[in-house]
Amino acid sequence: MASWRAAYAGLLPEGFLARLSAEERASSWEQRIAEGAGQVLVLEEGGVVAGFAAFGPSQLYALYLLPELWGLGLGRALHDRVVEGMSGDSAVLWVLAANERAKAFYLRQGWRPDGETGTEMLDDVTLEVVRFRRSLP
Repeated sequence: MASWRAAYAGLLPEGFLARLSAEERASSWEQRIAEGAGQVLVLEEGGVVAGFAAFGPSQLYALYLLPELWGLGLGRALHDRVVEGMSGDSAVLWVLAANERAKAFYLRQGWRPDGETGTEMLDDVTLEVVRFRRSLP
């Protein structure tokens, strides 16, 4: 939850971030995986879960890393493993339009906005999202 709270501070409602529950998030991901929605890769550093990524054949759903490990290349390494596990000619991901840090990260990894935008509702707040796309190796 530390990654979510750090990544979305100032971008998502404080009340939502304060209520985040590791147990609820884990249950949500377990259900998605059981329904065949994709795969999850877990990054361990020193025997501790340091990050994870969830993805399907042609979509990156989530990529999170503990904030104290940002900037060390671990997020890039996790990302690269995800891309290796994808199939097809290209893949997409959605990112909050206001999340400049995430957008800069994905741009460095070869993702580009493809012009598609949308909205998501969270705690009665409308969030603008932007779709990114990249070619797969």
